[in-house]
Amino acid sequence: MKPRFTALEIILLSLAIAGLAATWYFNTLFYLQAEDTSIGNFIALTKTTLPAKSINADISVVAITFLIWMVHESRKLKIKYWWLFIPLTLLVALAFSFPLFLMFRERSIRKNRMALQ
Repeated sequence: MKPRFTALEIILLSLAIAGLAATWYFNTLFYLQAEDTSIGNFIALTKTTLPAKSINADISVVAITFLIWMVHESRKLKIKYWWLFIPLTLLVALAFSFPLFLMFRERSIRKNRMALQ
């Protein structure tokens, strides 16, 4: 009997949960502490220092690269509901959606491999 989750899948799922918890911890603090909790102010605050601008540019390029690759990889591997990772990336966090997609990708590869046996 095959395990429901492989060690790699558990690691990737754990990273997705950690990414969700870490990003939303700070998002929650922002919404609890900031006077202006608008999305415009949230985005403006990511551009207040040169290091923040650097991290913002870095994450933006990684997110765009991920989304392009994710669509291509999902179609190639016939991953169901692949499109859900687009709003998860944009509305939740790249730190959540990227490892979660990798877990689903790993499961799809394993499923396809088992079907060939």
